[in-house]
Amino acid sequence: MTIRFWLSYYTIHGEALVLNLLSPDGDKVEARYRMATTDGTNWTTKIEQDRPVHYYYSVEKNGADHRHEWLLEPHRLNVAGGTADKLTVYDNWIDIPKDAFLYSSAFTDCFARRERTTAVGRPYTDGDKSVQKVFLKVRAPQLRQGERLAVLGSHPSLGSWKPLKAVGMTEQAPNEWIVSLDGATLGGSAIEFKFVALGDHSGSPLQWEEGFNRRLDLPVLGAGEAVLYEMQAASFPIYPFKAAGTVVPIFSLRSEGSFGVGDFGDLKAMTEWAAQTGQRVLQILPIYDTTITHTWQDSYPYNSISIYALHPQYVDLRQLPPLADEDRMAYYEEQRRELNALPQIDYERVNATKRAYLRELFDQIFPAVSRRKTFKKFFADNEDWLVPYAAFCHYRDLYGTATFSEWPDHHSLPEAEREAMAKPGTKAYRSVAFWYFVQYVLDTQLSEAHDHARRLRVVLKGDIPIGISRDGVEAWVEPKYFNLNGQAGAPPDAFSTNGQNWGFPTYNWDAMLEDGCSWWVRRFRKMAEFFDAYRIDHVLGFFRIWEIPIHAVHGLLGQFSPAIPMTREEIESYGLRFDEDRFTQPFITDWTLDRMFGLKAQMIKDVYLDRIDGERYKMKPIFDTQRKVEQAFKNTNDEEQLALRDALYAMISCVLFVRDHKDPSRFHPRIAVQLDFIYESLWDSDKQSFNRLYNDYFYRRNSQFWYQEAMKKLPLLTQATRMLVCAEDLGMVPECVPWVMEELRILSLEIQSMPKDSRFRFGHLSHNPYRSVCTISTHDMPTLRQWWDEDEEQTCDYFSSMLHRNGTVPHPLPGWLAEDIVMRNLMSPSMLCLLSLQDWLSIDEGLRLADAVAERINIPSNPRHYWRYRMHLSIERLKASEEFNQNIQTLIKQSGRKC
Repeated sequence: MTIRFWLSYYTIHGEALVLNLLSPDGDKVEARYRMATTDGTNWTTKIEQDRPVHYYYSVEKNGADHRHEWLLEPHRLNVAGGTADKLTVYDNWIDIPKDAFLYSSAFTDCFARRERTTAVGRPYTDGDKSVQKVFLKVRAPQLRQGERLAVLGSHPSLGSWKPLKAVGMTEQAPNEWIVSLDGATLGGSAIEFKFVALGDHSGSPLQWEEGFNRRLDLPVLGAGEAVLYEMQAASFPIYPFKAAGTVVPIFSLRSEGSFGVGDFGDLKAMTEWAAQTGQRVLQILPIYDTTITHTWQDSYPYNSISIYALHPQYVDLRQLPPLADEDRMAYYEEQRRELNALPQIDYERVNATKRAYLRELFDQIFPAVSRRKTFKKFFADNEDWLVPYAAFCHYRDLYGTATFSEWPDHHSLPEAEREAMAKPGTKAYRSVAFWYFVQYVLDTQLSEAHDHARRLRVVLKGDIPIGISRDGVEAWVEPKYFNLNGQAGAPPDAFSTNGQNWGFPTYNWDAMLEDGCSWWVRRFRKMAEFFDAYRIDHVLGFFRIWEIPIHAVHGLLGQFSPAIPMTREEIESYGLRFDEDRFTQPFITDWTLDRMFGLKAQMIKDVYLDRIDGERYKMKPIFDTQRKVEQAFKNTNDEEQLALRDALYAMISCVLFVRDHKDPSRFHPRIAVQLDFIYESLWDSDKQSFNRLYNDYFYRRNSQFWYQEAMKKLPLLTQATRMLVCAEDLGMVPECVPWVMEELRILSLEIQSMPKDSRFRFGHLSHNPYRSVCTISTHDMPTLRQWWDEDEEQTCDYFSSMLHRNGTVPHPLPGWLAEDIVMRNLMSPSMLCLLSLQDWLSIDEGLRLADAVAERINIPSNPRHYWRYRMHLSIERLKASEEFNQNIQTLIKQSGRKC
């Protein structure tokens, strides 16, 4: 069949349009057809094709793609093959739409789930190509569950404007509808029409699309000819979609049958509670394997050893066959009851016991499991990451450490060994098969939980950590993608005055961009198997990451990477005479030591310092980095000694500028240095010059550069899957971040106590953008009840200025007032209002945990925090709490979030 494409697109000299034909799976371009034009606006080309076609248009300039259409939802021609001898297609250029979120699987497969057919089907029952056809194709993303699209118009074939005669259309792809009309009857006609939304059973339109009537002047078609018109998207006067949900880590879930930690069976039960109360989203924290030391320090969920492997602790043992040995089953049941009764997670015992159970079960059932078609398919689909992961776990346990640089061998994974580990029957395969089994079980259970949530129309929202462990699989087998001599973190913020040092290696974006960020695309696509929405942890890291030198402990000595460093000449252009030695070396003098240590100053000089000249000191070589100081104090828990250690850290970070990591002749102003002695020592005029330099550098200098950096990466990632994209955009936010978020239609995070506008102490909920997620607290923050009691002056201000109440502020936070705060957040314009389970429970004084402090999940300023919070009540009790659940339903309904 000959298909001719027409597209109206204005170009300038040197630009040309290209039709890109995609492979059936949509992953790659199979063919490119350069289009022709006579006026620079109307472009055409033709191809011969007898199968359904997926394609997109791009603009070529100087031999390379200059820009292209939205790739997430390309054009589709499912009417090809047997339709006609000749098909003419009149297309529209499709940029990412304002309502791109409506095309996400969160909407198309959950919120507005509808059954679809993949093709219009053959319009001929007799195979006769002599007839003529007119196809109308349009996108209508606003339709809700149970609604369908139809067309109604002036011509009798379109119902003659009689609502009950509207012509139904077929949804061939998410939000894309098509109808086949008789071209012999319509050919040569001028028709007017509108698209209308129909309900499930009524033939009468629920809604007419907005705007003027559409009009087409149809050509006269010959025998075997067809024409397809891709219309501009339909728009209906429908109230914007809004939903509510809960945020809770899976490890925090508690049921009567769980094993001391939440599992994927508990996740299914929790989605049932969400659906029961009218909630439509359940957001969790990262669920990937973090097993590095086999101690409680592995409880940190953002330090995973694999970007694919799920954490074994989440296996629901209830869904597995019992052990054949009844005595062993009785032993494990006793352990389960004991661990499940604990108020918090005993991370080490839970994981050791679950792992031991899985080992025994593996020995019992794996020979049969390994023969299953489902296991073989799982292994084939995931072999690329599964084999290196299993090998890493094997050698981690064999050598007693996850730090692969300390292994006596296997500093990389030889290809021959990788192949042997993937081949059943070999000794190498048997040594790692346990990990294949565990991941197969986890994959199966999480997939079932995901399917269960979709049936309930509840969106599972996952979390993409910004970093990976330097003691993990990816750093071991794909080191080219990482800068292992750097550490990722965050500059000082409300969570930590010294900044945060996460310890992750930073990304080698040059290497990643060389292959189109395939590492990230694979990661996102695996995640899409389990989730329909995700949170990008620390989205600012895709613009620039806070990179800390490997010798530093705190984040103060970091610098943004990439960033445009300053030359000596640029620094001096602000009126600040640049003294390289004084400004880049720790500023330690007699007066600073007296201020810091008082009577102990002389001891500090004797033990830790060498004198440079009459005024200044430097650290002795054995203490001249924070890592050396850390090592010196590693065996002490004495509070006085730890305070001394922290003071030495502060002395080392007391510099005005840090050298650029790549070019030591260039410099970056040290973050938050205005609080340190080196800044205090400046003349007032120098302080003013430095402040101008500082503000330009951190808030203006890099904005366009960081915008360009983000736009190299984020479009590839956000269009890799159809998951709904949300971002954690808190912290020191450059002005270019909202530009990119708007351009890529990413939902922002809005927290009233952390306003984006620094002029305000609290955000105004009514100013939240629609495309956003509203919440009260995150896992890194105190819960609402804790926040209420931690700063009396702050709470008093909030009570009067935001809640508009008079009188004495009640403490602790009463349930009725917590409900008022929850309702105000639900009433915000944000598309999603997702509250932590603790904040939902705060409205019920009889149900919530008595000790508000015990509800805290993480304290970011403490790098050794134990992540062990668990629900104090079971999911069974939560589901049975009728008054509380009815209250949530009412709040959701009254706030317009029932959907």
